[in-house]
Amino acid sequence: MMIKVTKMQGCGNDFVLIDFSEYEKTNMPMSELAKKICDRNFGIGADGMIIPKTDVQNTDIGWYFYNSDGTTAQMCGNGMRCFAKYVYDKGLVNKKQFSVETLAGVIKPELQDNGLVKVDMGSPILEDAKIPFNGEKNIKVKDKEFEIHPVSMGNPHCIIFTEEDPMFLAENYGPYVEKHQYFPEKTNTEFVKVLSQKEIDMRVFERGCGITLACGTGACGSVVQCVLNNLTEQKVKVNLLGGAVFVEWQGNKDNLQEHVFLIGPAEYSFTAEYML
Repeated sequence: MMIKVTKMQGCGNDFVLIDFSEYEKTNMPMSELAKKICDRNFGIGADGMIIPKTDVQNTDIGWYFYNSDGTTAQMCGNGMRCFAKYVYDKGLVNKKQFSVETLAGVIKPELQDNGLVKVDMGSPILEDAKIPFNGEKNIKVKDKEFEIHPVSMGNPHCIIFTEEDPMFLAENYGPYVEKHQYFPEKTNTEFVKVLSQKEIDMRVFERGCGITLACGTGACGSVVQCVLNNLTEQKVKVNLLGGAVFVEWQGNKDNLQEHVFLIGPAEYSFTAEYML
């Protein structure tokens, strides 16, 4: 059986996008299709699979989003940018700014004239009751103790500030933080090195994916915690393994309702027919 697929990436965070009509041909559960198609040895290879959802009530469009291990994710910033460009180019939406139904609520992307995509990621969530986390501020992982800064962007993130090489920490400690007992639903983990008031380096170990080249919600959560800890200004360049994005947040400790905006690229890799 052949199905039409499109491969896209945002700062190296890559996704396979499939029209719902093509998905219906497979007669497979979406989770199983995601695992098969995202496999980098036996499939196309991707961090996630995205299928547009048109039967929505209160938004312009929706999506089904699956990680490469077949689990669902509430949100994905890089995936949203790719999705926005895909559905606009496909004619599934007819305006450059629109609303998307996700498991994290309504997200609003906007295609900009310079080719980048700006996404209104909503407000960060800091209340412990809304984060799968027991309130501890330090955790012991292998031979290190980390001060942690949890934040949710619709999905859980654990931000760790460091002066060490963030890539080394992500590779060697990220898997253990993800599955730490303090995070019963697991967590995305970002290791952040502040370079200046306007720039940070971030490396991520994503829940359900492992090391990825970029994480949009992680970049947003990192900047929120940078602002709250007086480490940066409110517009920050975030250097990821696969490129850079910009994050803007005008909030503060007394105003957590301000929305976070993520700005970055979304690019096509190829379109093809894939044999299941």
